[in-house]
Amino acid sequence: MKTISLKIDDYTFKETEELLSVIKKPRNRYINEALASYNHLQKRLLLEKKLKIESELVKDNSAKVLKEFEQLEEEN
Repeated sequence: MKTISLKIDDYTFKETEELLSVIKKPRNRYINEALASYNHLQKRLLLEKKLKIESELVKDNSAKVLKEFEQLEEEN
């Protein structure tokens, strides 16, 4: 486990402390869970961006293949 030091604005600190007093969770655990959740979100956003780029790259070819399948269906 790594130790880090960070600065957060006063409002965020106060809000976090209020939540922690209600949910009875250690600050360290709360921050770890928040970072893990945010990392998960960022990975999903990066994957979405990658998929959009790759989808654009194959868009024309996919349309061509779809037309070919439609022609085969019409022939049968």
